[in-house]
Formats: sequence, C-alpha cells, structure tokens
Amino acid sequence: MADFVITCCSTADLPREYFAERNVSLAYFKYTIDGTTYVDDLGESMTSEDFFARVAGGAQPVTTQVNVAEYTLLFEQFLKEGTDVLHVTLSSGISGSYGSAKIAQADLQAKYPERKLYVVDSLAASSGYGLLMDKLLDMRDEGKSIGEIYEWAEANKLKLNHWFFATDLHHLKRGGRISGATAVVGTILNICPIMNMNHEGKLTPRTKARGKKNAIDELVRNVVANAEGRENYDGKCFLCHSACMDDAVAMAAALKKAMPNIKGDVMINNIGTTIGSHTGVGTVAVFTWGDKRID
Repeated sequence: MADFVITCCSTADLPREYFAERNVSLAYFKYTIDGTTYVDDLGESMTSEDFFARVAGGAQPVTTQVNVAEYTLLFEQFLKEGTDVLHVTLSSGISGSYGSAKIAQADLQAKYPERKLYVVDSLAASSGYGLLMDKLLDMRDEGKSIGEIYEWAEANKLKLNHWFFATDLHHLKRGGRISGATAVVGTILNICPIMNMNHEGKLTPRTKARGKKNAIDELVRNVVANAEGRENYDGKCFLCHSACMDDAVAMAAALKKAMPNIKGDVMINNIGTTIGSHTGVGTVAVFTWGDKRID
C-alpha cells in the first residue's frame, strides 16, 4: 500500500462512487442557488437533474472556491498521521483555488517539515481534470512513488486535451467567455461555440458551428486532429454533459466510430454543479490525451 494519498477537488466531475472506490478524499467547492448555499458534493445534496432544471428555469448560481482553511483541514488529517499528500487542483486559469492550496501547503510544510506535500495545478477542468486524476491513480496503483507521480503530472498535464461545445450562450456571456452581442446573434442563428482549454488553463473559443449536429461533427474533427495517434488513439476518453444525455450519447458514438481503438467505452459523466454554474444547460465536453497545448 502506498505511504501517500492523492487528493483533488470536487470539480474533477467524476462519480462519487469512483472516488470512493479509488480511495480519494476531496476538497469541496460550494455554490449558492435560489438563496441557499450547497456543497458541490457530486450530486449528494442536489442531483444533477434538479440542479440543471433550476438553471433551465432561470436560476443563476454563484460558486465559491475552496479556501485556505479547508485545504489545511484536508491536508493536515493525513500529514499528522505520517502520510504524504499529492493534491491536484482545478485549473488556475479559471479559479483561485490553486493559490489557496499553495498557501496551505507553505503553512503545513513549515509545521510538518519531515512530510512531503505536493500541489499540482491541473490546468484542467471537469472530467478532463478527472482524466488526469485517473492516470495519476493508475500510477499510484502500479507502485510509482509520490515524487515520480508529481514529476509526471507536471511534465504531461498539458497533453490533456479538452474540446467542448455549448448551446447556452447566456451563461457563456455571464462568465465573460463571449460578448453580449455575440450571445444575442448566436442564439438567433443557433450558433454553438466550439471551445477548448489553452496552455494557461483558460477556456478559449476556437471556432463555431450552426446547430448541434454540426457542432458534434466539428467537435469530433477537432478531437481526432489533436488526439495521440489521431484516428488510432487507444487511450481512455472521458465525456461530460450538462443535462443533454442524448447529445452525449450521440457524441460518444461518433467518437467510437472516428477512433475505434479507444480504450473501453467512452465514459459519460455529468458536469458538476460548480462547472455547470458557468456552462448552463446543453454543454458537451470531450477529453483525451494528445498534443501538448501550446496556445
């Protein structure tokens, strides 16, 4: 058994059962909707269906990142027992949580100088962040040391590709991803922005498609063009969606047709409440390993 733990935040958007089975402790974001604050606890306090139904009805949730005190509690429970910690945070390009984790790290390393405490900025989000965690946990289970896993994560995290389309342009406008004029015109013309995450871990518009069928086709084209091995990609593929399962299933089928050697099934997950507060309903995102992000 490893003498260290790997932890992450709830924004990795994988099922609660997955983290329980793989012995992963989480730092939880929070969100406020309709005047009540909830923990982003992977559907336990509020199901994905209920959350996105409220958003579709006009609710505008506001998120709260993990603070220094919460990270300190998470890390110290292990350090004081003599267990080292590797924590992976949500991308610093979309959240200040990495900065809070680094402050907690500095404080605790002074208190427990004999222990190792690593913090990795994933430069990833949602189930892409989850795909990075999946790889690091596999390495742990293969017997790699905490130092080896940390070094691999830092060297390879930008090879994790994110591609997604969104149909709720109001939420993209509210989050500053597109302009108000673009949102209005795009809604009228049924335009779906195609976006990815750049080398700084920031969401970046790349192109656009008219209608969901064209958006799925365009997304698959971009995924294949950047995946490791292109059409011969044989790694894992994770996918997540915000209350649009039919689109997610269609996307998964299109990906398996375009890249038939994908390892296992395309894993379909719900976009969590924190990330979903910013995407709204109707986002589909795909994550694979591939070319290193350079812009």
